[in-house]
Amino acid sequence: MKRIFSVLFAAAVGMGAQSAWPQAGAPLLLGEPPELDQVERILLRPGELPSVRLTADILYRILVAEIAAQRGEYLQAAELLYGLARETSDPRLAKRSFQFAMAARDLSAALKAAKQWVLVAPNDPDAVASSLALSASSGQSSGLAGNLRDRVEKASNKERAIAEAASIVSKMSDKRVAYDVLEKALPDSVLNLPLAHLALADAAWQAEDPTRALEAAREALRLAPKSEMAAQRVLEYGLKVDPRAAIRETEEFIKLHPDMRRLRLLLVNRLVLRHEFDAALSHVADMRQRAPEDFDLLYTEAEVNVRAERYGRAKELLNQYIEVQKQRGSALPDKASTAGGDESDARLLLVQIAEKEGDHAEAIRQLDLITEPSVRFQAQIHKAVLIGRRGDLEGARRTLQALTPQDDNERSVVALTLASIYREAGRSEEAVKVLEKADADLPDTPEIKYDLAMLYERQGRYEDFERLMRRIIELSPDNANAYNSLGYTFADRNINLDEAEELLEQALELDPDNPYILDSVGWYLYRTGDYSGAVEYLRRSWYQLPSGEVAAHLGEVLWMMQRKEEAREIWRQGLQQEPDNEVLKKTLKRFGVKLEKGR
Repeated sequence: MKRIFSVLFAAAVGMGAQSAWPQAGAPLLLGEPPELDQVERILLRPGELPSVRLTADILYRILVAEIAAQRGEYLQAAELLYGLARETSDPRLAKRSFQFAMAARDLSAALKAAKQWVLVAPNDPDAVASSLALSASSGQSSGLAGNLRDRVEKASNKERAIAEAASIVSKMSDKRVAYDVLEKALPDSVLNLPLAHLALADAAWQAEDPTRALEAAREALRLAPKSEMAAQRVLEYGLKVDPRAAIRETEEFIKLHPDMRRLRLLLVNRLVLRHEFDAALSHVADMRQRAPEDFDLLYTEAEVNVRAERYGRAKELLNQYIEVQKQRGSALPDKASTAGGDESDARLLLVQIAEKEGDHAEAIRQLDLITEPSVRFQAQIHKAVLIGRRGDLEGARRTLQALTPQDDNERSVVALTLASIYREAGRSEEAVKVLEKADADLPDTPEIKYDLAMLYERQGRYEDFERLMRRIIELSPDNANAYNSLGYTFADRNINLDEAEELLEQALELDPDNPYILDSVGWYLYRTGDYSGAVEYLRRSWYQLPSGEVAAHLGEVLWMMQRKEEAREIWRQGLQQEPDNEVLKKTLKRFGVKLEKGR
């Protein structure tokens, strides 16, 4: 399946206040693993440096490497300095080689340089950590647990050593092996530290073992009975094991520690996801009673009511919140106040409510009330979209023309938005003209080329589609959507299947869990006769994206495998999701299958 809208455009017009709540299932790591050191620092004392005469040849090669790096030729620079580091045993050169290899994103060269760095500076903790981390990310786990255990045992700061060990194993691709390595790396002498069990909990969670994750989190909480981080993990990981027990444990903990705000907000969020709205609102009410000056809880309560579709109450709360922010804005200096942004968030949530209630006029009114400079442009973009949906294409165009884009990014958003408005109104030719002009004005903008290519494909202009997609790949080699769209189109037309395979493999490598790409891979496998493989990928796509097109594809493969009742059921579900999906309707017609919508 091809992604129809460009990522940039989707982000630009996807209005609505963003909740600060963590997403369901998001790992609660000890903190993101620190980036490997990219700043040149001389870690060794002068007396520890090798005694090497600075010859003209060495100086020349260093200068060539630095010039190459300035030109962006990082791998060449890394190789030059690696050779020098081996000749001179100078750790500074090995480290510099490592840094340039990392800048080139060549892990093999970086690992080679890191090992040389360790060889000439075995007592440098950064060198050892870098080498171990790269070994882990390359899947070289042999001896890793022993090395990490030795570092933890010798460390004067045990908690820092534990965090470093957790960071290193987190880079391993096989998360189950990573958990085993970390477990072996933590000696008994540190198992009395809560942080050790928090690290194990996170590693088990990443290894998709919620039972072990919960056990470790509970042990961390036993060792540190007031730890909010441990309590958060008991809730989050426990929800996968026994949701009711996890919620009960968390509520008992909150009775003892009612002022732990982050934990309570996490609990509110998870209750909302379970549609336990009254329980969530009860917690918010208690929090507001305990902290009446915490006006952000007004917004939180409004969010819960929106999720519960109690729009009347939500609007009351949001209007109260807006008044509070206006008062804050008047009382505080401009630079010290976030009131403008907070008021904008509330108005964006009111826009969402108005749209859900079908009141586009109110949504537009709220968008016009947004004055915060950082949000104003986006608000007016969304206003144009709503005006277009009301059928006033000229009004939408005027709204966009009235904007003053500050840079090429905003100029491209204006063009993409106008083209989308025309496309939604069925005026594809005008959409093409808008994007062709924008492509001429902003020739190196992948998002414009992508949307234009998709319109060409819809019009059957396959040569133009292919030309633009190939150019996008040149401009943006990491653009998974471009590889996917070109590969899918080849597979769908049953042409260039060898290249389609290469393109889809690249897309899958860049974005392995993308449901659009999984659908495309499944469709390619179907075209090549691998029905079992096709079903596997299409089911994974359907699980994430139960759309009409994925249903059409999955149902067709099942039908051809003579699993016709399964096919009918998938098609029924697809009709429930998208009753008017053209791909699904054509598939049903082709197989002579008649299903009632929604049944």
